[in-house]
Amino acid sequence: MFTPEDREHIRTTIIDRARLDARITGGAITGSSSIGNEDVWSDVDLAFGVRDASDMHPVLDGFTTFMYDEHGCVDHVDVPSRAWIYRVFLLRNTLQVDIAVAPAPDFGARQSTFRLVFGTSATLPYVPLPEAHELIAYAWLYALHVRSSIKRKRFWQAEYMLSEMRGRVLALACLRLGLPAREGRGTDQLPREVTAPLEDALVGRLSATDLSRAFAVTSDALLRETDLHDTALAERIDPVVRELAT
Repeated sequence: MFTPEDREHIRTTIIDRARLDARITGGAITGSSSIGNEDVWSDVDLAFGVRDASDMHPVLDGFTTFMYDEHGCVDHVDVPSRAWIYRVFLLRNTLQVDIAVAPAPDFGARQSTFRLVFGTSATLPYVPLPEAHELIAYAWLYALHVRSSIKRKRFWQAEYMLSEMRGRVLALACLRLGLPAREGRGTDQLPREVTAPLEDALVGRLSATDLSRAFAVTSDALLRETDLHDTALAERIDPVVRELAT
């Protein structure tokens, strides 16, 4: 298990290395550390602007060699997002290190968790919040597949679809209350009156009975949240969603 001192040392060495690379135009700390919310479990999140887009992969490959040779990396994976590439490293001490690169014109704060530590960054619009109607639509879409999976006795598939549906309902509540609504980041900050009823939406056993019970609870929560966002829409989908869950 890594220590906070290990994490700080690794972050510092990566930034120091980046400062010496003429292809890099700027570096930033991102994630929880950038806003002072780091705790003992936090990972390392860094981002770098690259002068020429054609150098993005060579820059990342240099960091990759460095991570394996100097910091005990055991595997890595790339996660593309728009013009950015996030290379996520798994270290032997269980630390996750995310090193992102972007072309200089696309390197800048897309949300509040971005702190420039050297060089320059572009002024960019923030990533928009998810739209309530899209979350609602995905929830009823998953509901359709929950029902058909249960009826077909595909219980693992039903559990997967139900989890996706429940996640959209919780995201709706986060959106309504001004909490982070992506990747479950705001869920643990929701008030108990929102989360307590949904504890019964968790599946304990892969059986038609347990799945159907959890499905009914999730459907009720979806309709409650939809009504708080759009009463007219809630009235339209209410009888259909209830029929699906019966």
